[in-house]
Amino acid sequence: MAGEIGAKRILIVEDEDLISKVLSIRFSAEGYEVEVAGDGEEGLNKAISFMPDLAIIDVGLPKIDGNTLCELIKKNKATAGVKIIVLTGKKLVGDMEKAFESGADAYVSKPYEYSVLLAKVKKLLEG
Repeated sequence: MAGEIGAKRILIVEDEDLISKVLSIRFSAEGYEVEVAGDGEEGLNKAISFMPDLAIIDVGLPKIDGNTLCELIKKNKATAGVKIIVLTGKKLVGDMEKAFESGADAYVSKPYEYSVLLAKVKKLLEG
């Protein structure tokens, strides 16, 4: 299933290896083509080279934080159409507002339920 022609592409930008590995395995099993980045700088480079349909971005990233990365992806003409889900352990109302101001299409709090995250991914990618 993974890597099939026409498969939607997901970029996971997460500095916790276990979370990115688990998400990568699960989304690949759903038929998505997945790339992983461990920090915001790598995430920006992969957003441009991999051209994902959707990015799942942790807010607390090294080098470039998730909200800034979200803004950079949305402001770049080549990647402006990428749907973004911000994943964060922060649960303050201001954090959610900041994510949406940065251009996020959806927001998921950690600890997340995979079924909730998958439903948001499918909604954004498949309408």
